[in-house]
Amino acid sequence: MENKYHYFKRDISWLSFNYRVLLEADDDRLPVYERINFISIYSSNLEEFYKIRVADHKAVASGVTQSDEETVQSAAKLVEEINQEVNRQLEDRVRIYEHKILPALRKNHIIFYQSRNVEPFHQEFVRNFFREEIFPFLQPVPVGKDQVVSFLRDNRLYLAVRLFMHNTSENDPEHVQYFVMKLPYSKVPRFIELPKQGNDYYLMFIEDIIKANIGLIFPGYDVDCSYCIKISRDADILIEDATSTADLVEQVKKKIKKRKIGAVCRFVYDRFMPQDFLDFLVDAFQVNRGELVPGDKHLNLEDLHRLPNPNKALRWREKPKPMKLNCLDEKESVFNYVQQKDLLLYYPYHSFEHFTHFLYEAVHDPQTQEIMVTQYRVAENSAVINTLLAAAQNGKKVTVFVELKARFDEENNLATAEMMKSAGIRILYSLPGLKVHAKVALIRRKNPTGGKSCDFAYIGTGNFNEKTATLYADCGLFTCNPKITKDLYNLFRTLQGKKENPKFSTLLVARFNLIPELNRLIDHEIELAEKGREGRIILKMNGLQDSHMIDRLYEASQRGVKIDLIVRGICCLIPGQTYSRNIRITRIVDSFLEHARVWYFGNDGNPKIFCGSPDWMRRNLYRRIEAITPILDPDLKKEMTDMLDIQLSDNQKACFVDDKLRNVFKHKTKGESVRAQYTFYNYLKNKNETGL
Repeated sequence: MENKYHYFKRDISWLSFNYRVLLEADDDRLPVYERINFISIYSSNLEEFYKIRVADHKAVASGVTQSDEETVQSAAKLVEEINQEVNRQLEDRVRIYEHKILPALRKNHIIFYQSRNVEPFHQEFVRNFFREEIFPFLQPVPVGKDQVVSFLRDNRLYLAVRLFMHNTSENDPEHVQYFVMKLPYSKVPRFIELPKQGNDYYLMFIEDIIKANIGLIFPGYDVDCSYCIKISRDADILIEDATSTADLVEQVKKKIKKRKIGAVCRFVYDRFMPQDFLDFLVDAFQVNRGELVPGDKHLNLEDLHRLPNPNKALRWREKPKPMKLNCLDEKESVFNYVQQKDLLLYYPYHSFEHFTHFLYEAVHDPQTQEIMVTQYRVAENSAVINTLLAAAQNGKKVTVFVELKARFDEENNLATAEMMKSAGIRILYSLPGLKVHAKVALIRRKNPTGGKSCDFAYIGTGNFNEKTATLYADCGLFTCNPKITKDLYNLFRTLQGKKENPKFSTLLVARFNLIPELNRLIDHEIELAEKGREGRIILKMNGLQDSHMIDRLYEASQRGVKIDLIVRGICCLIPGQTYSRNIRITRIVDSFLEHARVWYFGNDGNPKIFCGSPDWMRRNLYRRIEAITPILDPDLKKEMTDMLDIQLSDNQKACFVDDKLRNVFKHKTKGESVRAQYTFYNYLKNKNETGL
């Protein structure tokens, strides 16, 4: 029987989100370097998307792998659809970059050369810089159809050059020669600052400096033309179930190395390259034409986040600075405060130092028996890891669950795990067939009088990473509620293999009690709506894909429940249908990456609110260990409700997602302007200053 409901394709929905990121670069109200940074983010996102998602679809389309979710034909069709959408977006990226960003830089006295042609007063500098700083690192490699060509490294820029040899006829097979050169910007910066002239500053791409002097590289040849190319390689490594920890670690080490030589999933080329030149490269590098993706004349624009700003008068708009809570300064101890009242922190508005101080207190608290933490992605030289090392050196028992299968963080996680293990910390590694994505910490304490101990729990939406805590909008709850601390201890015992069928009374844990409880919460809102009361659901998350949960929302909408979805990224639910007429989808892209997962169920005026680590993606609900906590304190419930209301009121950086996956901005019609991230920061700042 055909499903009466329909869904957006996951990857086409993701492209809609990434296009929304690009639209920030089109916003004239933002400082120009912020807009440039959004082009960088857009390009970086797209690179990873091709290396993971598109690579998977290509593997299915070519018959290399099999999938339960798509056929060879449907995978090939989806790749074609993705490429068409990316090509459409490229046209907008070119428009924004060339017709909006470059003029905005010029208006601020920054001239960013976009070709080899420079003003006469810079020609000598460019020539000398090339000879002294670039030329020693160039290694041209000949390319031919009948010879083994150089291996193209993943995501590295190469300059492909076509030459004509002097004193040969056009019919001579030696007349036309091809070479490739890897751009040496591991040795030389991608962007070069040229001497200032008057009030103007000048910048230039390294590849344009090479092109301006390319004749010096090939004496005896006439250079016909040169264009940049790059390869994207499949970076999705499959970690199979291991029979032992040693086997898992060894498997991760081996497969990380293979990532660098993965199958080609994208061959990007300057779209102005002549067709016969492109045809030659396709044959020489044995590129499947389905892997061809036209690009701009300057590739790898993710590098733009390193673009120098020579005009010091041109600044970024000042972002909200993380604040320290006055209530903790007065009490001096997170422990003392949380023993009296639950504490909810919102990053990056609140300082992540409060969490590291929480761990630091545990290190020096004589009643601390054990510190238990999950590790998914941590910063390099992490303050969190350093505090755990200090705890072990201080004689505390420390247990850390390390998820080695965290994509692109496998190497860092392995290194930090080995460092912690050598310091005496007990390390638990990945579970077979599962990822542990929960962001939780537990401080287990003894009571010196022999009475009931007071343990402390932390359940968050983001990683224990002080770097991303300044970039991602997340939240985390500190509590000593015994029901929650007991549940969290049961979760850690499950990760240790000491509980096979744990029971959780308060926490919601994916693969155990999460989906049944979500179904119950949705059913209750449906019952309220059918009785003429308000059925209300607000779901804030990064991704919504699972068809079962989407069907439940469609059903609730049909039966009168008012639903607001605040979904930053993938959203496969289609609004504007008869079965989704009561559902709105809001997307917010601004200074910080919206990363928190917060769920609100109206409950007839006594709302039930939850926060935790999972999105409503199939992987989160069925293939990961995730932890979600209810917010039980009335003041914190009010605070979180206010946060959701502010986000739904945003009329500056929020847009609706319509039934065609278009980002439809919420234009201010009347009343005050609401930019949710800044409005909420001021809300928290006022609460901090007044103590209310």
